[in-house]
Amino acid sequence: MIALSIGLAVFVGIALGLLGGGGSILTVPLLAYVAGMEAKQAIATSLLVVGVTSAVGAISHARAGRVQWRTGLVFGGAGMVGAYAGGFLARFIPGTVLLIGFAVMMIATAVAMLRGRKNVETTGRNQRLPVPKIIAEGLVVGLVTGLVGAGGGFLVVPALALLGGLPMPVAVGTSLIVIAMKSFAGLGGYLSSVAIDWPVALAVTGAAVVGALAGARLTSMVNPDSLRKAFGWFVLAMSSVILGQEIHLGVGIAAALITAVAALATVACSRYARCPLRRLTRTHTSGPATA
Repeated sequence: MIALSIGLAVFVGIALGLLGGGGSILTVPLLAYVAGMEAKQAIATSLLVVGVTSAVGAISHARAGRVQWRTGLVFGGAGMVGAYAGGFLARFIPGTVLLIGFAVMMIATAVAMLRGRKNVETTGRNQRLPVPKIIAEGLVVGLVTGLVGAGGGFLVVPALALLGGLPMPVAVGTSLIVIAMKSFAGLGGYLSSVAIDWPVALAVTGAAVVGALAGARLTSMVNPDSLRKAFGWFVLAMSSVILGQEIHLGVGIAAALITAVAALATVACSRYARCPLRRLTRTHTSGPATA
């Protein structure tokens, strides 16, 4: 199963390279249900994987000038405090509760992917930085990251665009810096109470990095909007699996049926211009969906 986990980690990395995020959404279920890790160990290991792959991805963005260091470091610093606190507090929360919380994050991420990103009006990089708001947002997002292991990219990117006034490409690049900082801080919080299988963790991380580099090269060959929507529906389906495992089989089946009906309705409705469901999955921008 370890070999299978390492192999699947390559596909996790490819998805991250193509989408600019989403690593934790796939990594936690992979480690918990394929590698057989206990819930908290899977979340802690996921933070390592996401932190390293985000840092590697941020390098190319930084070289292209798509990182706003001041905003990223302020947000990331606050996020690290929240993430460490979340990782520390996780010792007092049952693993099942954490996985259920992670499933809720998966649903929120999927909805964000299906909706797309709205265009954000910015006034340039030289506007006054709303430091108190960025710190508050960073603390909250960091706390969530530390608790359930989700990088929170789908929250970070809009926050950087709206609060920091960054153009979307710069917000995406800067978010990778923030996610890496938060992930490592959350990992530090978990290490006080969780033992990590380092050989497996490093092997999975290495495989994910290889996949991320390959995924970045495939970006120009794949329609990003179609990929983002397909990934969103896949994440919804995966969340139903976790709900079925951690709450009750009936809950998982009900969630899967709702997802299937919604997907079919969306496909059927996409043929009609006035269908209200079109507003749910309308693409506002072609940027990657970070999560």
